[in-house]
Amino acid sequence: MTNNEQYSIGELSKYFDITARSIRFYEEQGLLAPERQGQSRIYHLKDKVRLKLILRGKRLGFSLAEIKTLFELYDTNPNSAAQLETMLALTDQKRAVLNQQLNDIQTLMNELDDVESRCKEELIELQKGNHL
Repeated sequence: MTNNEQYSIGELSKYFDITARSIRFYEEQGLLAPERQGQSRIYHLKDKVRLKLILRGKRLGFSLAEIKTLFELYDTNPNSAAQLETMLALTDQKRAVLNQQLNDIQTLMNELDDVESRCKEELIELQKGNHL
């Protein structure tokens, strides 16, 4: 791959299996800045990489505002300790949220197990009573 590669919005939407509308939305949010040739958007390798990072960030639970902050830090200074510190802080926050959700899910699973167990016991008792 060379840095001169160009992509249309259609090519990127197919490549990432997202809609062109989503890509335009990311552009409106200031996350992508394609070159313009008349009405056409011309995307470069940097845009493709950013789109990949946006989608990965969303999968990890980062908001578009958080992703934009990271991009801005990178654009200001690609080797910035501030960018890495921000990423570590965001990662810690996401991990804490996910751990809480995991604990909540485990609590709910335990409650479901209890309800299921009680229902099965009651059903057995009812079935015994019907066979007498």
